[in-house]
Parts: sequence; structure tokens; C-alpha cells
Amino acid sequence: MVFKALADPTRRKILRLLQKKDMTAGEIADQFNISKPSISHHLNILKQSGLVLDERRGQFISYSLNMTVFQEIMSWFSEISGRKED
Repeated sequence: MVFKALADPTRRKILRLLQKKDMTAGEIADQFNISKPSISHHLNILKQSGLVLDERRGQFISYSLNMTVFQEIMSWFSEISGRKED
């Protein structure tokens, strides 16, 4: 599921935006020329893959990167590339 989420350029751009700071769906949508329902769909895929976390803050939902998953992915890449030291 993670690689499917990363395969889409819109989702990769969302991840780059969230790398800079946590954002609401509206703030994310403002960075794109696509509909808010489309952004919501991309955010749901990112959440399902575990790459993004969401937290309700009042009437808004704030999205952030799930760094634990990114660290696990990087560790896995290191292992399969033979660069991990035991």
C-alpha cells in the first residue's frame, strides 16, 4: 500500500508540503488546481498507507507526516541494498 501511495505525483507533492509543516486539508488543497474531494481522496490513501497522520484540532483536521513509517521504509531500503550494518 505504501508504494501505491508513493506512485502518484500529487501524493508525493502532498508529502513534500507536509515535510515543511503540518497542514489542514484546505491549506493543502490551496496548493493544487484540483477539487477538494480529489485532495481528500489522496489524503485518505496516504492515511491508509500509514504515511500521514491526522488529528482533529477544533473544527479542522491537521495532517502530518508519520515519520515512523518513513524511518521503517529507509531501514528496509538499507537492508535490501546491503548497506545496513549489524
